[in-house]
Amino acid sequence: MSRTLLLVFTYLYALLFSVVKTARFPNKWSESHWMMDYRFGFIRRGLGGEIFGWFFQKDEFSIFVLSVGVLLLLYAAVISIAVRETLKRGKSIYTVLFFLIFLLSQYIIFSAHLIGYLEHIVFLLTLPVIYFIKRKKFFLASWVAVFSIFIHEITFFLMLPVGIFALLVFESPAQAFSFKNIFSAEIIKKMVLFLGLPVLAIAFLSSFNELGGRDYAFTVLNYLRSIPFIPEKVARSVTGGYTQSFSLSFQEQSRHFIQRVFISKATIFYGIPMLFLLWTMFKEFRLKRNIGILILLAAVSICPLLLHSIAYDTYRIWTFPFMILFLGFLVLSMKFKFNNTDKTKLSVPETVFFMISFLLVTLVPNVLFDGETERFSLLFRLILILPLFSMLYLLKKPQSK
Repeated sequence: MSRTLLLVFTYLYALLFSVVKTARFPNKWSESHWMMDYRFGFIRRGLGGEIFGWFFQKDEFSIFVLSVGVLLLLYAAVISIAVRETLKRGKSIYTVLFFLIFLLSQYIIFSAHLIGYLEHIVFLLTLPVIYFIKRKKFFLASWVAVFSIFIHEITFFLMLPVGIFALLVFESPAQAFSFKNIFSAEIIKKMVLFLGLPVLAIAFLSSFNELGGRDYAFTVLNYLRSIPFIPEKVARSVTGGYTQSFSLSFQEQSRHFIQRVFISKATIFYGIPMLFLLWTMFKEFRLKRNIGILILLAAVSICPLLLHSIAYDTYRIWTFPFMILFLGFLVLSMKFKFNNTDKTKLSVPETVFFMISFLLVTLVPNVLFDGETERFSLLFRLILILPLFSMLYLLKKPQSK
């Protein structure tokens, strides 16, 4: 088997292992989001449902088709990037292990479990933002970000940090990144060009909900109650999500921030694999010579954890840094030329680090939504992950292209 086919098979196997454990139909929460639109006037997160209504009849089947289509498109983008970057980087073991852990990670697991959630679109839209910034089309990237914000304001914590990271990396000399660069007139000008419209959009959404969000809560609740497949409990929850002010959410949730970030189960079960991904990027891109970029990447990757101060879905929020790190790898790969040397061996500490991370993302059950549990027993999971070790071994051997 050629190396390319083996890579594709390895990555698809890892992806399917993660997806099959938790894949399901869109839940009522995600269906409710797609039913929301501008029929009663402007409302935050209404743009996605509005555009959806232009092309589809709003029912459960259409939502399922759209949700599957969006998720498959995201997976196709992820696999194509992983295969392309791995082939470009020769036999680098760090690249292979980076993408393997990512494809087995809790982000992929939850993406299948939370099918239909709007952040999938946000991450898809982040890809063109990166490419626009690379080509110095900052204003065009800004408009994509604004579009994404009106789909879901979570864009502020997911897309914008990645965009800032990409801009700073692309606009800095390859081997001379410095935090002083951030304050140069040229960088500030480009940052304003990229961030100006998105920041205004966020300010508008915040002001809108602070001043008038509750005014249309009753209207939204009655609309959701009128939809046959939306239960009363979900209708009330979604209404609160759409109409409650950010300040009130902060008052209710911020007292749990320290516990959710530093002393939850996710701090260990998710945090260790994330640190391993950071380590592989440190080694792959030789960031010892450019430690400022590593610090910036680490800071950007934990930005989504700030959501713990306004939202209570702890385990979902912990998955976002995995995708941020994946996008960070893409940015760094687009910036730094690859030094074509074989890096096929790990040190003993690195091997232990990998094995701990691998076991955490494959064998530890995740806390899922709606009281659901992952498929497969522990024994069956052990059997399913054994082929991955054989694939890793074969990838290190000389093969035809």
